[in-house]
Amino acid sequence: MVSVDFRGGFKQRVEVDPDDPKNSVRMKIVGFRYSAELPGADVGEGGGGRGTITIEQDDVDDDPKSRLRLIQESPPRFEHVVVATFTMVIDQSGGEPLILTTKAPAKLIGKLTQYPPKGDLYQLQEPVDLVLPDDPDTVIATIQKFPAKVGGL
Repeated sequence: MVSVDFRGGFKQRVEVDPDDPKNSVRMKIVGFRYSAELPGADVGEGGGGRGTITIEQDDVDDDPKSRLRLIQESPPRFEHVVVATFTMVIDQSGGEPLILTTKAPAKLIGKLTQYPPKGDLYQLQEPVDLVLPDDPDTVIATIQKFPAKVGGL
């Protein structure tokens, strides 16, 4: 079990939602990248090593599943669901990087009173299983929590 603080973010482009054009828009991911430093004491043989974890968007978001939806008109309340597949690279000093991908898309959900968000908290809908790219049936790691503060400084 490892706990790290990620820094980074995601960028999205607004598109029409043909399923609900009045209350919702699709949000196409055009950039998704987070990185964190691994704690030094538990890394590598004999400990004392350092490393990084990088999470980055897998591919072009051709069929956007992310949505921003109006769930209450007055006062306005929105639900923003960010759906992404990504690659995680765990790079430790002195070793080959471990490359994992999502078994199923990750879903981060934020309940907002405005958009764009200004420091709002997003949570994973469910844990995200990570697999080796050439062995999609064997779960190597699981992201249990990924609370993300979105917007603001």
